[in-house]
Amino acid sequence: MEKELKELIKESKKSLENVENKIEDLSSDFTEEASEFWGDLKSHFSKVNDKLKDAYNKVDSGESKLDAHLSMMEARDKLEKVKKSAEDFAITASKKTKEEFSMASLKSHLAKMEAEDKWEETKKDLSHKYAESKVEVENLAKKAGHEINEIFKKLTDLV
Repeated sequence: MEKELKELIKESKKSLENVENKIEDLSSDFTEEASEFWGDLKSHFSKVNDKLKDAYNKVDSGESKLDAHLSMMEARDKLEKVKKSAEDFAITASKKTKEEFSMASLKSHLAKMEAEDKWEETKKDLSHKYAESKVEVENLAKKAGHEINEIFKKLTDLV
């Protein structure tokens, strides 16, 4: 399980790097507003990357499996919050259009997701679930890893 989780984390980090690189290559054509949004989105991607690193380090060091799984699920939760904005932005950026990006809509969605950070409650609930079913949490962590990787692969394909 640990080896598989570590591999999923590596793949997810690589997918994240790929989508960032593809969008960054297009960023010279962005309007000022789009550039600001891209900067905000990159900071969210950085938080996801930090959680992935944290999960990897916890698995690698033999720390609590629960902590590693929770970090993985937290990474997925952070990505899920910006997924729609990221997809819309990636599609628009890939068209290399100079038109307005509907930035107001994208920014409002991103701000809404930032305001709804309820991870602490979720973490308590997941800890309780883990105590009840270790297998269920491991499967959730694995599923989160697959979903993170798939989201970043999809974003890469959109760009």
